[in-house]
Amino acid sequence: MADAPLTHPHGAAASDEAAPLYAPRKQIYPQAVKGRYRTIKWVVLAITLGIYYFLPFIRWDRGPNAPDQAILVDLANGRFYFFFIEIWPQEVYYLTGLLVLAALALFLMNAVAGRVWCGYLCPQTVWTDLFYAVERWIEGDRRDRMRKDQQKLTLKTAGQKGLKHFIWLMIAWWTGGAWVLYFADAPTLVYELATLQAPFLAYVWIGILTFTTYTLAGFMREQVCTYMCPWPRIQAALTDEYALNVTYRYDRGEPRGSVKKNEVLKLQGLPAGDCIDCNQCVNVCPTGVDIRKGLQLDCIQCGLCMDACDNVMDKIGRPQGLIAYDTDMNVKARMEGRPEVRRIVRARTLFYAGIIALVGAVMITSLALRQNIYLSVMHDRNPLFVRLSDGSIRNGFTIRVANKHLDERRYALTVEGLIDAKIDIIGGELDQQGRAIVTVGPDQTLEARVLVTDTASAASSSTDLQFILTDLSNGDKAATSDHFKAP
Repeated sequence: MADAPLTHPHGAAASDEAAPLYAPRKQIYPQAVKGRYRTIKWVVLAITLGIYYFLPFIRWDRGPNAPDQAILVDLANGRFYFFFIEIWPQEVYYLTGLLVLAALALFLMNAVAGRVWCGYLCPQTVWTDLFYAVERWIEGDRRDRMRKDQQKLTLKTAGQKGLKHFIWLMIAWWTGGAWVLYFADAPTLVYELATLQAPFLAYVWIGILTFTTYTLAGFMREQVCTYMCPWPRIQAALTDEYALNVTYRYDRGEPRGSVKKNEVLKLQGLPAGDCIDCNQCVNVCPTGVDIRKGLQLDCIQCGLCMDACDNVMDKIGRPQGLIAYDTDMNVKARMEGRPEVRRIVRARTLFYAGIIALVGAVMITSLALRQNIYLSVMHDRNPLFVRLSDGSIRNGFTIRVANKHLDERRYALTVEGLIDAKIDIIGGELDQQGRAIVTVGPDQTLEARVLVTDTASAASSSTDLQFILTDLSNGDKAATSDHFKAP
């Protein structure tokens, strides 16, 4: 008996003509367009890239013994500087708070107007826009590029493509170079890079970021948004029917047809839409989407199709807005003669805005109230205690003191919880009152061994102990708790 044919899950017989698991990339040639949203994208591009490329060179005077770069990630010393804010390693929760705020801002933007981030602010979109601008400047617009790619390569075309790739590489190289400037003093590192004296790791990261920028913005482009980025899948689960999206208003556009054909239909009293099927909305799309087919995963909501359609409507004397920020719910409402509903302010947006305000308020309050002194204590594990020859009990601790001031500070360490305790700091000193004194340099952390002795021998097996650190210059205090161990 012959073997049964292999079947797909849906029951269809398998064949050599089955659809491939991966569709090869179809080359996209976006056409240049002018309009309101294209202007907004140029402004956003200029602002965001200007901030990214030149921010490391902005200076901020923090006083002596501190770097003067406005934004600096000082990995060697474990510091993050953002203008007047200085974040220490033990304050990493501030970075966590920023990530939470960024996520909530994405959720809020999605609830208001869909993929605003993807269309205007995403680095992939911004750099791809810049690379497309270079490509059009050198090789021409859509038809010119398509014609040159279909024809045999000539010396002129080869020269144009070579110049294009050279400029792309320079943009990508400066992108990687700008990134490493956030991790060291920018002017100094630029000089070291130019004179080949910079750390080897700086050249490695510049090379990695040059390659990734050149590849993602120059070649992969829309594939990054379609296949690599998780946000389109996430935002699809977060959106609702009230979120505004770039929408083809098919209630007005259908049935589509040429200008003359639709005019004849209108004269005959037959239905005729405003869409003349010119495909300009498809030609300008950087991901090759036909917005007239509805919302699609590939669409980054950049708004260029709205500009293209508005330009066509102006030329044929019809109102703008055939493609606009709208909802399918409103399109159906107009078709059924019901009033439109626009609810930007609703439970979802109020919730996101409220959480953003709450997290922001907590972070600002925490920054405003945080101290410039930090103390942590860790008890010795072995031995937990030592009985001295006079019968007293001694415990050993390791303290860590952080001085966030920009000048040297002297601190007095005391303990509470024992009736008669003696404190000794290895390498420290005693003041005239017999207090243990430790000196910490500007913007530095000091780790020291501390011996606490119960001279009264009255401690129980575990006594709560509070360590108090007092700044001798202004009286500021920091405290932390541990335990005093005894037999």
